Amino acid sequence: MESKREEELRRLSLELRYFEQTAEAIQSRINMVNAVITDLTYATIALEGLEKEKENSELLVPIGSNSYIKAKLENPDKVIVGMGAGVSVEKTLQEAKEIVKSRQENLEKTRLSLQQQLTQVAEKISEDREKFDSLMAELREEKTSEDV
Repeated sequence: MESKREEELRRLSLELRYFEQTAEAIQSRINMVNAVITDLTYATIALEGLEKEKENSELLVPIGSNSYIKAKLENPDKVIVGMGAGVSVEKTLQEAKEIVKSRQENLEKTRLSLQQQLTQVAEKISEDREKFDSLMAELREEKTSEDV
């Protein structure tokens, strides 16, 4: 009887490690999606601000590390949008806003799906831990009663 319990404990231990690694991977993907959503939010804010600017307006363009360059806005209705794989295309301001909004909506759906997966994995981890703890308690009780 003990060997079946010990075998079950080993199986649960392996399963717990697998699910914990899966949870970490899902959490990592959620963090990446959140970072891209944040980036898209900043892009949306910038595009909305651009709508208020006129041709030849002077702008401060961020270059990183809290540093900026001054630039003149040649055409406020033309935006270069990254399409992926290193490809960028010129779009109107409105088209660019729609592209960014669409990407953001798709990523929100992805994040929701990942969060649901994480919840399911967390529930499985909780179930397995309860089984593991219960089996360990049973084994301890048996060993204590054998020692008496």
